[in-house]
Amino acid sequence: MLKKYVTGPVFAALGNHDSNPEAIDSPHNLPGPLGQQQSWNYDHVADLWQHEGWIGPEEAAEARLHYGAYSIKNHYGLRIITFNTDFWYKSNFLTLINTTDPDNSGMFKWMIDELQAAEDAGERVWIVGHVLSGWDGTNPLPNPTDLFYQIVDRYSPHVIANVFFGHTHEDQFMVYYANNGTVRDADHALTSGWIGPSVTPLTNLNSGFRLYEVDTGTFDITDAWTFVANVSAFPDLSSTGPTYGLEYSTRNAYGPAADWPAEAPLNATFWHRVTEAMEANHTLVSIFNTYQGKGSVMSPNCTSDACAEAKICYMRSGSVALGSQCLQGYGSVQSAFTPSS
Repeated sequence: MLKKYVTGPVFAALGNHDSNPEAIDSPHNLPGPLGQQQSWNYDHVADLWQHEGWIGPEEAAEARLHYGAYSIKNHYGLRIITFNTDFWYKSNFLTLINTTDPDNSGMFKWMIDELQAAEDAGERVWIVGHVLSGWDGTNPLPNPTDLFYQIVDRYSPHVIANVFFGHTHEDQFMVYYANNGTVRDADHALTSGWIGPSVTPLTNLNSGFRLYEVDTGTFDITDAWTFVANVSAFPDLSSTGPTYGLEYSTRNAYGPAADWPAEAPLNATFWHRVTEAMEANHTLVSIFNTYQGKGSVMSPNCTSDACAEAKICYMRSGSVALGSQCLQGYGSVQSAFTPSS
């Protein structure tokens, strides 16, 4: 599919399904062969990405050394830093060794070095990972995501333009704020965490993907279009394949309610204004909830005040520490909501 429809390079980030056993990645500092047991995978993907022409020899060498992570500058001048989020994913049981060290793998030391070099060079950066750092806080470990939040705080918004995750298969977003999120308002909003919808439906979701319109000077996002296909129609499409249609434009869907200027980028301040509009009108949360499942008829409705308040809290939570303070049970639309008491 990539060869047929994507004409440019692909900047891949490893996720929990990209290792065998699933989600298992071992820090190099573990004793004996344990610390090197997944090196075959990093060697393999680095060779594959270089063979396809997506990265060069220098980036491939980085990927072999840094658990599949690398830093690359594209032809527009944007620096893209990918990293392996299995080192904060709860299902990677090797992350439970020495949890007091938030950077047991050394991943974040490398990321800081890359961001500092980008700052020194006056570059703009997108950070790309798989398992999200926050939302309701159910996926990652606390300490590494707290460290990541502080890194984002230090280098945003002058270096880090946007952060991108996947993993949930759902359409979501998070806002990172200054001072480790101690004050979460528009004046302290720094960077957006875009959590992209997936082509793979998983459970009770439709299939989808997103295209971004980007300012190639600032690398801010000026609009984002989400396309979906109705999974219920798939059995009748065996000879043609699914057809994707535009579900919504982010600017058109949320901009008017947030009173957002037509030419202003969809940055962290925009997304915080959207959450303020949601506080004033919970119907906007219900619309977001529909988009979260890519228009699936199986998604539970978010019509209660408790659901709306929980989701707004998740949107403002870029770490486990923040997300865990929200009312739990409304994070995913793949099954009925199970609010905590």
